[in-house]
Amino acid sequence: MKEIQITQNDANQRLDKFLMKYMNQSSKGFIYKMLRKKRIKYNGKKGEGNEKLQIGDTIQLYLADETINQFRALKDVNKVSRTFSIIFEDEQILLCNKPLGLLVHPDQNNNQNTLADEILSYLVEQGEYNPHETAGFTPAVCNRLDRNTSGIIIAGKTLNALQAMNQMIKENKIQKYYLTIVKGTIKTPGVLKGYHKKNQKTNEVEILDEYEEGSKYVETHFTPIVNNSDYTLLEIQLITGRSHQIRAHLSKINHPIIGDSKYGDIKVNDYFKSKYGLKHQFLHAYKIKFAECPEDFGYLENRSFKAELPDIYKKICTKEKLEIKF
Repeated sequence: MKEIQITQNDANQRLDKFLMKYMNQSSKGFIYKMLRKKRIKYNGKKGEGNEKLQIGDTIQLYLADETINQFRALKDVNKVSRTFSIIFEDEQILLCNKPLGLLVHPDQNNNQNTLADEILSYLVEQGEYNPHETAGFTPAVCNRLDRNTSGIIIAGKTLNALQAMNQMIKENKIQKYYLTIVKGTIKTPGVLKGYHKKNQKTNEVEILDEYEEGSKYVETHFTPIVNNSDYTLLEIQLITGRSHQIRAHLSKINHPIIGDSKYGDIKVNDYFKSKYGLKHQFLHAYKIKFAECPEDFGYLENRSFKAELPDIYKKICTKEKLEIKF
């Protein structure tokens, strides 16, 4: 018999979800079969699977070591170089500045070095995470950015933090702001509303004025910071967070983002590519604000954090006289 003691990083999740993480190669059917047969017990009694785990609870596995090992694939964390910079860190969360060109998670090509890999490698190096000792929790990122969008990523270092950050993002209690340069002069703030429809085959998005089946409501706020006769540096606040939302929304009002090959202006893109080497959209997740936090994270409430611009963006802003003070 093997007994598992529930710690802070395992609490506040359902028993069945914990068991699926702990024996990550088993089927859900196997887990429930073992619960019914009392081969897996919760606090020494028959478990249903829907119990919410608390710190100090115990789970008893009346299974052979060979069976447990067969269903457990221990995660090995490869040591990789850290390319992200740290904006803020405590024992609960990590705010990092994702560089351009780095995927957050592996894609269909199974990229080995991702931001998720770098974060786990960093936490192992700091002695804050050991994949062979943890029961069912792995630190993870809470928000995503495209490969060629730089800026702030939130990572939960504990289960409590991961659950709290994800819920806050879902409820728009963490406000997200981006910087971008668009074609044309914009002098007044505005609000863009519409319906987002994505073509899965082409990976392109269309913003519709009216609802169509399969579309989803989107809302984007923009504020001009500085402009010249040809371009405007905008601050964007995302109210909803759909794929390519900012890029498609700005293109729809004839102010496409510079460097954007999907939704942009070819002539403008050619100018910035030849002059600065810009090969992708200028889009940087530069600020987040914790507008409302649960009690455990009250120390973050009303605090803002900013991510420094990549060097290529700084150069473009300086040369085009579109500078922003951080």
